[in-house]
Amino acid sequence: MKPWPDDVILYDGVCVFCSRWIRFIAARDINRCFRFTAIQSGFGTKLAQAFGINPEDPDTNAVIHGGVAYFKSDAALTVLSNLPGWNWVRVLFAFPKPLRDAIYNLVARNRYRIFGKYEECFVPDAEFRARVLE
Repeated sequence: MKPWPDDVILYDGVCVFCSRWIRFIAARDINRCFRFTAIQSGFGTKLAQAFGINPEDPDTNAVIHGGVAYFKSDAALTVLSNLPGWNWVRVLFAFPKPLRDAIYNLVARNRYRIFGKYEECFVPDAEFRARVLE
């Protein structure tokens, strides 16, 4: 596999929930460790395809951290546990992955219905845009 930049979060840019998740992370990532790419961007589509995620119907977000790609609940917990003050989240890794991923999948399957969908990817402000890979 092609080496990808580290600490990149791949997300569904038209999903309201996913976009809010990214803004949540960006606001708490005071060291600006994470960068972001929407699945709908050129770079995001290539990354999604490399990881076997359908860019037309994504069922997971992903994060590359420490040279490893994480998906579903592992991705969310990896990101959260690397934010300042959020290392307590690591205890959630103790729950069985099938259980964590079942909850993740339930939210992922219903995210558009519950939270809505943008017509196109949200446009971040200038400070956030500097952390976006397209």
